[in-house]
Amino acid sequence: MKKVLALLLSLTMALSLAACGGDTNTDTTGDTTGDTTQEETQLSGTVSTDGSTSMEEVIGVLGEQFQADTGVSVTYNPTGSGAGIEAVSNGSCDIGLASRALTDEEKAGGLTETIVALDGIAVIVNAENSVTDLTLEQIAQIYTGAVTDWSEFGSDAGTIAVIGRESGSGTRDGFESITGTEDQCVLAQELNSTGAVIEAVRTTPGAIGYASLSAVQNQEGITVLTVGGVAPSEETVLDGTYAIQRPFVFATRTDEALSEAAQAFFDFATSTDANDLIAGAGAVPVAQ
Repeated sequence: MKKVLALLLSLTMALSLAACGGDTNTDTTGDTTGDTTQEETQLSGTVSTDGSTSMEEVIGVLGEQFQADTGVSVTYNPTGSGAGIEAVSNGSCDIGLASRALTDEEKAGGLTETIVALDGIAVIVNAENSVTDLTLEQIAQIYTGAVTDWSEFGSDAGTIAVIGRESGSGTRDGFESITGTEDQCVLAQELNSTGAVIEAVRTTPGAIGYASLSAVQNQEGITVLTVGGVAPSEETVLDGTYAIQRPFVFATRTDEALSEAAQAFFDFATSTDANDLIAGAGAVPVAQ
């Protein structure tokens, strides 16, 4: 009997030790796994963007949020769409900003186009003008010089001061291609920024100009015209009923990968996470 009791006692002690050992191994493995999953890659450096002045509000809010989230700053050089496309082509910036579609030649030259948002091009007149609506045909008549006096459209008599953007501007390219006025515009002033156009229209009686929808909202001293009876808005741009609209584009080098930071910014800006920011900046998000 004593031998049987001793054997049972030995077996009980062995099982207890094995159980303790199993618990220890499980805990250690769990701790190691937890440490591994908590490791995160930290972004560093700067993301450089260059181009469209019309994209200032959009790139501003996106860059500010990205920096708040990651600590990486996004620089913006407002040189105009043409200059931005040239800058990304020659490698002097990470992402080129264009407020127009890339041409076949630009794509063949090694650039890829990604649409970040849509933007309506608002047609604006001085606030003292009684005209509130024009058709595309009437706008074309004004910009080509076929009509030179506001009395033709029921307003008080007065010479039309036609304001436009400089050659290479994405806004000008979009406006002229939609209105069918390429290489035909007769301009009283040719200005190199969105803000300059708005200010010229605000301070010039009889003036008409065009600017990004996001830039003209809540501006005093100007009237935003309806075009063919349709007002520019997020809804009318997205559903296509507002005729004068264009894309906001990220241009990147096709055969060259972005830096880790630039790729992270690109992914954020083209995701649904950025939709509210883009809409708040006055443009129409396209990510779904």
